[in-house]
Amino acid sequence: MALSLGLSTVQRLAANVLDMSLSRSLCALTISTRRVISTSSPAAIAVSHPLCAEPLKKKKRIDPAVVRAREERRRRKLEKAIRRLEKSSRQLKPLAEMELPREVRAELSERRRPARPLTTEEANERFDLMKEWTRHRREQHVADVAVLRRIQESRAKALRELRAESFQLYCAAIEEDPDLVPWAHSGPTLTPPIDGYDAPDGDYVDTTRRWE
Repeated sequence: MALSLGLSTVQRLAANVLDMSLSRSLCALTISTRRVISTSSPAAIAVSHPLCAEPLKKKKRIDPAVVRAREERRRRKLEKAIRRLEKSSRQLKPLAEMELPREVRAELSERRRPARPLTTEEANERFDLMKEWTRHRREQHVADVAVLRRIQESRAKALRELRAESFQLYCAAIEEDPDLVPWAHSGPTLTPPIDGYDAPDGDYVDTTRRWE
């Protein structure tokens, strides 16, 4: 009886000590807002952020016959496009800005307006306006010619005075300056047309006039 009482007393004391140690540990335990559980001990317990992962999509098995049919359709489509290009290879390139839309071509008869004959007053007004415009352009041309003539006379006078002063300075003044207007151009050569050459956008027509 005494032995059994002693063991129960020891067990109760051990349970009390264990409860006290667990309560201290729980009091020291802190949980932060960053999903990290840490204790006062150096070995911290960390919880990683939840990753919203998605399971991999299951690959669908495609029937080889379906794949071959798709490749065959693609090949036939390419062959058709090649035949269309070969058929229209000799046609000239269309100018989109020179073509009328289909809707406008369908409404050409409705869009045409008959020419209305001018009255006598309108004809006289247009005639007077043309005379006034012609007079204005003539006066402008005469003024431009007068300015150019004065410039040429002043330049000739300055060159005469410079030649009388120093002939070397005169020669330096009248020589050409290639760097005055920087301009470079590479145009077509003078190579004659090649016999039997198949022009891609049309035929070569020589329009040179010859007097024999």
